[in-house]
Amino acid sequence: MATAVIAAVVVAVLHSPVLSARHVVVEGHHSRTPTAAIISAAGLAHDPPLIDIDAGRAAASVTSLPWVASATVTVDWPDSVVVRVTQRTPVAAVAGPAGTWAELDRSGRTLEVVGARPVGIVALVVHGPSGVLAPAPVGRRVAPAAEPGLEVAATLPPAFSGQVTTITVAAAGTVDLALNSGLTVVLGTATQLHAKYEDIAAIIAGAPLRGAKEIDVAAPQSATVDG
Repeated sequence: MATAVIAAVVVAVLHSPVLSARHVVVEGHHSRTPTAAIISAAGLAHDPPLIDIDAGRAAASVTSLPWVASATVTVDWPDSVVVRVTQRTPVAAVAGPAGTWAELDRSGRTLEVVGARPVGIVALVVHGPSGVLAPAPVGRRVAPAAEPGLEVAATLPPAFSGQVTTITVAAAGTVDLALNSGLTVVLGTATQLHAKYEDIAAIIAGAPLRGAKEIDVAAPQSATVDG
């Protein structure tokens, strides 16, 4: 009887407000996800007892939020919980229905759907057997056909990334870049990208491009300019 009474007291104490998540701190950059949404996803909105918090499950729930790349949840007795998050970075935008645009990260995950093309993010157009690929719903990943374009979008060097307005992936998987100067850059497959980027930077910096229409770097170190 005494053991049962002691056990009941222990359970009652562990589930008392004194040992609940009265103080929740969210750390890390999360400008695109409200703090309240993170706390709610972690199941911490109503001060649960610390003994009932499954840190792994709470972290997984936070990571399911569209903009969250990773999360950890740490229980800090007697009354605190720390949630640390990292934010996903958009690398490209894909046009959707009715003038909408989907922001995608490197993995192809749709982070957000907005009503106008996002400023400062390259547009991605992917051609497939059935036409131009549509973006996936928020939180889901676009079809694998977009992978070459996403690889390019995520690795464009600062030397000329600001000049790239659109990345186009053909049905065969080859990639072209449209520059704001009107030039088209033929990358070919998304391989040997570092060497191809060096060719592009060298041509833009040193070649007379007046009247040129296309830079072809599909074969690295054998780039051509078509004008």
